[in-house]
Amino acid sequence: MSERMTHAVVRMSGRDPHEDGRAATNLELLFDLTFVIAFGTAASELAHFLAAGHVADGILGFAFAIFAVSWAWINFSWFASAYDTDDWLYRITTMVQMVGVLILALGLPRMFDSLHEGAHVDNGVMVLGYVVMRVPMVFQWWRASRQDPERTTVCRTFIVTLLISQAGWIVVALVPASIPVTFVLIVVLILVEAIGPFVAERMLVGTPWHPHHIAERYGLLVIIALGEGLIGTVATLAAILDEKGWTVDVAVLGIAGVGVTFGMWWTYFVLPSGDLLHAHRERSFAWGYGHIPVFGAIVAVGAGLHAAAYRLQEHSVLNDTQTVLTVAVPLAVFVALLFGLYALLMRTLDPFHLLLVLGSAVVLTVGVVLVAAGVSLTWSLLVVALTPWVTVVGYETIGHRHQEVVVARL
Repeated sequence: MSERMTHAVVRMSGRDPHEDGRAATNLELLFDLTFVIAFGTAASELAHFLAAGHVADGILGFAFAIFAVSWAWINFSWFASAYDTDDWLYRITTMVQMVGVLILALGLPRMFDSLHEGAHVDNGVMVLGYVVMRVPMVFQWWRASRQDPERTTVCRTFIVTLLISQAGWIVVALVPASIPVTFVLIVVLILVEAIGPFVAERMLVGTPWHPHHIAERYGLLVIIALGEGLIGTVATLAAILDEKGWTVDVAVLGIAGVGVTFGMWWTYFVLPSGDLLHAHRERSFAWGYGHIPVFGAIVAVGAGLHAAAYRLQEHSVLNDTQTVLTVAVPLAVFVALLFGLYALLMRTLDPFHLLLVLGSAVVLTVGVVLVAAGVSLTWSLLVVALTPWVTVVGYETIGHRHQEVVVARL
């Protein structure tokens, strides 16, 4: 069959949620590349603000940036899991959404700077990016509403909440208000927008998303977020090489940066998210949106490593202890959230996971105590980098057998 016929417009009637071998498409992988830029910009801005001592402004701006970026990805990914037709019309609308993500990323530095200046939140360019993304997204939901009669009400619910919330985002961007008032309005708009998926998936028949496919999609974005850890590692190594050349510190930091990134990757994928979503489809709401702070914590670890580079170059106002905390704190959040999401899916606290969290907390505490006691920044970061390996060792010894028993009960 010719390429033209292969991608001819087809009916958007919904995918089979139990389709065998469902995997991420090339188009989805291409779409995700735009989030490399967005996450990278957010991490770079956070590292810069931390090094300059603007910690509160940096954290607030980073939280807003990660939410905006992750929210955009979630909107596309869950729709794609349910209605991906891969025809030419679907491809073109996806390309337009990619343009919107890039515009959003271009607006992040201006938003960070406006928080530091303290007058109002300058999120105009970010909102423009959302408009560019939302127009094709609303069109896609309209198309599904027409071609999937069983779920017309579901699709229209998404359309209404998207249009209302997007109108609100535009008003917030065009009418300057104080920073506290702006963020109160942002919370309200988030709640309005969340009504769509909550009503559609919990109160109506829902969309035909695929549990193993959506778990794979989240895992792929986790890998993209982990890339910031490698970028931060390279920045830190470059800082030492510029000042001292090849030293023991270079080797130690190289091991620490790659080790913590690899350990977080290993840790994330030990949990059988796809199997759990398949067994507890109704619990996907908290799991899906609960990943937003997980993405943020992963990217923030990379930003912390970049902040360490600023410290080693003597371009940071933070001391060694504070610099180690820029890595330790988001790493602690990552571990806690990871097992928290598992507990949400299972509706129970696994004693084995509690032991892993406790062991991770001990390793993190030791790393911070060491640097506070005068141990070098590099060696203290190496100890902190061992944190995810507590879970790795736990699972590679007894955890997988324990997990097989848990999954078998499903």
